[in-house]
Amino acid sequence: MTKKTNKRIVLGIQYDGSLWQGWQTQYHGKTIQNIVEDALKKFLLTPIKITCASRTDSGVHALEQIVHFDTVLKRSNISWIRGINNFLPYSIAIIWVYEISNSFLFSLDVLKNNKKTKNIFHARFSAISRKYCYLLYNYPIRLPLFYKKFGWVHSPLNLQRMRIAANYLIGTHNFTTFRSSACQAKSPICNIYKFNIEKHGNFFILNICANSFLQHMVRNIIGSLIMVGNLKKEPEWILELLKNNNRNKAGPTFMADGLYLVKIKYSSKWKLPQQSIFKKWFKNISKNFF
Repeated sequence: MTKKTNKRIVLGIQYDGSLWQGWQTQYHGKTIQNIVEDALKKFLLTPIKITCASRTDSGVHALEQIVHFDTVLKRSNISWIRGINNFLPYSIAIIWVYEISNSFLFSLDVLKNNKKTKNIFHARFSAISRKYCYLLYNYPIRLPLFYKKFGWVHSPLNLQRMRIAANYLIGTHNFTTFRSSACQAKSPICNIYKFNIEKHGNFFILNICANSFLQHMVRNIIGSLIMVGNLKKEPEWILELLKNNNRNKAGPTFMADGLYLVKIKYSSKWKLPQQSIFKKWFKNISKNFF
């Protein structure tokens, strides 16, 4: 009898986070991980545990979340996509699937011992960077069509002040001031590679890319930048926040509505079929909305 070989399956997942209590599984929780694992169980008739690249908060959306799981079962790519999506609600969908090639097969003993190796793909540990985008509508009157898809600030925001403040956050820093009190990360040190802010009419687009993020980090940063933008604080205030490591000194945690996980970057050796077409569409529609 031929012995079945374990395979590592990688999925690209897109979701509207407004209906869900975040990514991470909870007991009797209405989370995206719960829903996807339940869909996999129904499709494969066996329990499956998945690992994601970035655990999004409640209400946060994903243009392309990356997850992996291990199985001995064989399916075609289209069978995986249609089969899993058949058991998912319309707010969550598998947009692509990829099986790691034979040259990167692994030993389950290594995985159980949680040993990292460059020759084993891992949705979280193999990630080089993560990119989030915040879509912010700045106008005195809110628009119902933007509900749960865009953040909203009614008072005028100064773009240049916000750009100066955001620039202070680039680089490797201790982001304790911008982490949630419930954050489970072992270290508050993160490296922000890029942080740019664009404005198109009444529409702000904030793009932030880093090696990793702490719980609520992006939303806490946005909350502080808004205080700078509406003249309540000077841009240099951000430098003070980085030094004092006190969450209570920073701005409030801003709404999750406009936050999107846009991209997880990996080495090209994995040959993942990541969908740049979605990112281009997302960028164009946000720039040309007004």
